Amino acid sequence: MCFSATASFVAGVSLTAIGVVTVKMAKRKTKIPFAMIPLLFGIQQLIEGMLWLSFKFEAPLLNVSMTYLFTFFSHVLWPIFMPLSIGLMETVPWRKKVILAFQIIGGAVGLYLLYFIIRFPITSEIKVHVMYIFPHFHKPMVLLLYIVATCVSGFFSSHKMVNIFGVLALLLFIVAYWFYTVAFFSVWCFFSAILSAIIYLHFKSGNQRAPDLMAQRT
Repeated sequence: MCFSATASFVAGVSLTAIGVVTVKMAKRKTKIPFAMIPLLFGIQQLIEGMLWLSFKFEAPLLNVSMTYLFTFFSHVLWPIFMPLSIGLMETVPWRKKVILAFQIIGGAVGLYLLYFIIRFPITSEIKVHVMYIFPHFHKPMVLLLYIVATCVSGFFSSHKMVNIFGVLALLLFIVAYWFYTVAFFSVWCFFSAILSAIIYLHFKSGNQRAPDLMAQRT
């Protein structure tokens, strides 16, 4: 997490625990990827906690490895995984087709950013918050397509909690960018990680057990 190592580890451990519980509550294989989101966010926060320690103990090898691991999660995994997990849960034919378009966009953005992660060096530094020096992501079109894949794809789900997750993730992106422009990506990932607790509520409330026939009528 962008504020301290302690906060990162606390968030990471908490989300990992929530994620394990959420995965156990998933009743079908198609639900498991979406249920894994809190767990993956938990791992990501633990990675950033280790990154904080790399600065504190002046460990350059740990710093480089954690920087690249965090960036892989934030820039490659999420634009691909988020619409994919939403699409796998969907049962309404027209919604599934719309979400497929987001999956294609997310895949293109993720692979584009992966190329630059491999091709050019990425560094991190601390200026109150963790900053990731990766200029290619901040191109307006790339940012737009990234947000479309990770947030807007949730708008078209037939599950209300997924809709809420998508809307709040977008709002928190705007807040993070407005108030933490320099380190907004680290801040937004933390906000989104905490927000992923909504996914636990989705499975806890039994929304994943809604009859497919009922969903297909919406």
